[in-house]
Amino acid sequence: MPALPDGERVPDDGALPAWVGHPGGGVPVAGRSSAFGVYLHVPFCSVRCGYCDFNTYTASELGGGASQASYATTALREIDLAAGVLRDAHLPEREVTTVFVGGGTPTMLPAGDLARMLDGVRGAWGLASGAEVTTEANPDSVSPESLAELAAAGFTRVSFGMQSAVPHVLATLERTHEPERIPDVVRWARDAGLKVSLDLIYGTPGESLDDWRTSLETALATGVDHVSAYALVVEQGTKMAAQVRRGQIALPSDDDQATKYELADELLTAAGLTWYEVSNWARTDDDRCRHNLAYWRGDDWWGVGPGAHSYVAATAEQDGPVEHAGVRWWNVKHPRRYAALLEDGRSPGAGRELLTPDEAHLERVMLGVRLREGLDLALLSAGGRHAVAGLVASGLLDGRAAVTGRALLTLRGRLLADTVVRALTQG
Repeated sequence: MPALPDGERVPDDGALPAWVGHPGGGVPVAGRSSAFGVYLHVPFCSVRCGYCDFNTYTASELGGGASQASYATTALREIDLAAGVLRDAHLPEREVTTVFVGGGTPTMLPAGDLARMLDGVRGAWGLASGAEVTTEANPDSVSPESLAELAAAGFTRVSFGMQSAVPHVLATLERTHEPERIPDVVRWARDAGLKVSLDLIYGTPGESLDDWRTSLETALATGVDHVSAYALVVEQGTKMAAQVRRGQIALPSDDDQATKYELADELLTAAGLTWYEVSNWARTDDDRCRHNLAYWRGDDWWGVGPGAHSYVAATAEQDGPVEHAGVRWWNVKHPRRYAALLEDGRSPGAGRELLTPDEAHLERVMLGVRLREGLDLALLSAGGRHAVAGLVASGLLDGRAAVTGRALLTLRGRLLADTVVRALTQG
């Protein structure tokens, strides 16, 4: 797992910098979004997949002082702390617009525990009308009964880690479910009244183009309304990285990855799903993942759990030159340390960084250009605007959109999104 970034110390009480809020309730910065999301991290898995570098733990890795049985209670302590921190910062009161429970495998916890965590969010801030509430799940970690219980508790959406429909690909990824289970879990979730997303991975060592086509066609055959398709990235320190280093498995070429992305876009588009972010397709606007859109648009969120990150933008106009645009912080990684700090009444924050306006602007460009809505060219520096004509000529940005003042990726531009970002963020 990657190390946490460096940063300044988080106060024991978790207090935010004074410039984040404003005495008397806050004077919102013009144009600032009213969206507020909560991410709930559940760091447990039955096995560790060889490619995974997320902050997750199997039972044998946890040791004493951290348990699945007590985890919901521990997370509720952080929710209570978060409510106090935001209240003390004199931020304008906002109901939660999206909740996302990720992991790990959140559904390794009983549905009742996930419901308790959601009730904690509801009690701390309230849920906005029509709030989106998602949980991730492995296909072999749910039942019709557990999905119905989640829906009754207020969950509206489930994202299944399908990854592939081909047995040998799943085996390489060390996934534990059988491909035949996918149609069943999609049906169970829909019967419970939940929206459903399927997450896929392409570029697994040994995966052929026909294998990838099979996975896409299997996902589409369920009639699902949202699909995420991510290229496999093998991070250093993972089991798969060691296998690659020893020559036991070979990674696909960049051309292979590009061909598979193009096939995904072709089949998903033909089935009526439209891309709205480089790696995400949805049937309608209502089927898009609003929680993830909030990340890409730079909205505020609080991340609960070990290793979780949070972000709050500056809320009030600052006296004199504006030095800070927002604060990002992250929690300690190990569940045992996380639980101990909260039991002691202290913030689990491990460090934080204070973003300058230039840093926040750079992130807005880097994330915003990945969206189908495109990026307002007025947000770019002079150097970035100068680069637009060359990116259009290279087929990376849509020419018609550029004429109307938007930087919008073409299909080729999506394949080379990092190249586009570098050009748009220059001088």
